[in-house]
Amino acid sequence: MKISKLGAAGLSASRLGLGCMGMSEFYGTTDNEASIRTLHRAFELGINFWDTADAYGPNTNEVLVGKAMNGIRNEITLATKFGILRDPLNPQVRGFSGKPGYVQSACEASLKRLNTEVIDLYYLHRVDPETPIEETVGAMASLVQQGKIKGIGLSEVSAATLRIAHAVHPVSAVQSEYSLWTRDPEEEVLAACKELGIAFVAYSPLGRGFLTGQIKKFEDLEENDYRRLSPRFQGDNFKKNLELVNRINDLADKKGCTPSQLALAWVMAQGDYIFPIPGTKRIKYLEENVGAFQIQFTPEELMAIDTFFPKDAAAGLRYPEQMMTRLNA
Repeated sequence: MKISKLGAAGLSASRLGLGCMGMSEFYGTTDNEASIRTLHRAFELGINFWDTADAYGPNTNEVLVGKAMNGIRNEITLATKFGILRDPLNPQVRGFSGKPGYVQSACEASLKRLNTEVIDLYYLHRVDPETPIEETVGAMASLVQQGKIKGIGLSEVSAATLRIAHAVHPVSAVQSEYSLWTRDPEEEVLAACKELGIAFVAYSPLGRGFLTGQIKKFEDLEENDYRRLSPRFQGDNFKKNLELVNRINDLADKKGCTPSQLALAWVMAQGDYIFPIPGTKRIKYLEENVGAFQIQFTPEELMAIDTFFPKDAAAGLRYPEQMMTRLNA
């Protein structure tokens, strides 16, 4: 597994990370013991970049990751997030806070749940529209000075917000959705990250599992699977997007790899500062994803992929409409 520099705060991480969200929520049935086995297998394979958040569960995913790190904490590049508020009585309700006092208390709570003294990469999960980004990042910079975190991250921010934040304190990484069917960061954010020496962490690089080719019909999703609420998985959008996935299947067959491996290799081919963090609960798919490192593309093949799967080809919004307002903020 290739270990690469992660931004400018002295961090490094495996080029392929592991998103842990689905181990605790959103994607159907969960099994903590199976998830811990998957995390330990990831470590054996050299995947030491683990991504969680206080909003996942909520809170329970950090506890899970903390247990899995027992005995190997110093060898893990740990990323977590704050800033999304969830009502304990109605977890579907979302709020946002980047207020300095909340930044401090949220970090201290995450440290306890994760059973660690320091967080390697601490993200603002979503920009708080009521708090200037300078104030939020200033509070995060204080956490660096206190030794509670090492690097500052931002999630789903615009290039303009990134530049403002980076002027307050160097930003190590930006995390946003990026895949063959979500290419929004190509408009401005990727270029800004490259210019400023900031790592770009791509979440949902497999299109929430759709690009794997494993989801054939809407009914394949469990009743409690968040994706049932996602516009891209509904109605005519599902049918149109399935046609796109069939194109990926054809390209993967010609390349001698799986659709997942092709999709991940494509993300990594967009720049050596890009770190995809596919999520999985299963060792089988984790091991399959690692095979993406064996895949190299010629310029002609990359052009062919763009032809078969052009930007904005996916049908439907990537989140329900009310959640779209907090993206690229």
